[in-house]
Amino acid sequence: SPEADIIDSWQRNALAWTHVVRSRAIESRRLVTDQAIVDTILAESSRTVIDVGCGEGWLIRALAARDRALRLIGYDVVPVLIEHARAGGGGEFHVASYETIAAGALPDAAQAAGAGDQAGEAPACMVCNFSLLGKESVETLIAAVPRLLGPGGRCIVQTLHPVVACGVLPYQDGWRAGSWAGFGSEFADPAPWYFRTLGSWLGLFGHAGLRLKLLREPVNPVTGQPVSVIFVADVKRES
Repeated sequence: SPEADIIDSWQRNALAWTHVVRSRAIESRRLVTDQAIVDTILAESSRTVIDVGCGEGWLIRALAARDRALRLIGYDVVPVLIEHARAGGGGEFHVASYETIAAGALPDAAQAAGAGDQAGEAPACMVCNFSLLGKESVETLIAAVPRLLGPGGRCIVQTLHPVVACGVLPYQDGWRAGSWAGFGSEFADPAPWYFRTLGSWLGLFGHAGLRLKLLREPVNPVTGQPVSVIFVADVKRES
C-alpha cells in the first residue's frame, strides 16, 4: 500500500536524509522553511512541544537552542532516525507510528501536556513539519488531536504549498509519485505522497474539531513564490 511504501522509503533513506539535513544542503529549508516553523512555534508560547515525524531531530534541537525551558518530545516511526535524534540531544525521542500516537500510547510527559491549563501553563503544541505524507494515517492522527491535547491545545502543520506543489497535474486530492530530484545519488525509492488541496487541508482540521487560528505562506526570497503553507489550529474550548 502507499502508506507502507512511505515508511519503507524513509527506512531505506534514513542515513542519507540525516546527512542532507545536518549539512543544510536543502536550499528551501536553509532560506525559508526551517526558520518559518521555528518562529511559528515560539510565537505560540507553548511550554511543551510534541514533534510528530521528527526525523533526525533537527527541529527539537533548534527549539532547545532558543529556549532551554521547553519540554520537547519527538516521535518518528523509523528507528534509525530516532537513534540519530537521541544522539543529537535536545529532547526526548520515541519510536512510534501515527496510528500508535493517535491511539493515545504516549509517554507520561506527553499525556500530561494536555493538562497544561491546570498547571497554569499554556496548552501543549503538536507540530508536523513536512511529515504528513499519507492519507489514512494523517486523517487518523489529525482526528485524534483534540483528545491528545485537550482544549486550547495547538496543532501546527507545515507542508508543501498546494498551489505550487500541484505542478501541471489536476488540482484535486490524490496519491502522487515521490521524487528525490536534487537530493543526491545516495537516495533511492522515493516515497509516494498524498496531495491535498488547500480546501481539503482546511476541511481536515474542521472535521477534527480544530479551529484555524493562522495561515502563513512562507515565500522564497529568490523566486518570490510560496514554498510552503503553515497552518496553526487549536482545539476548541468548551463554552
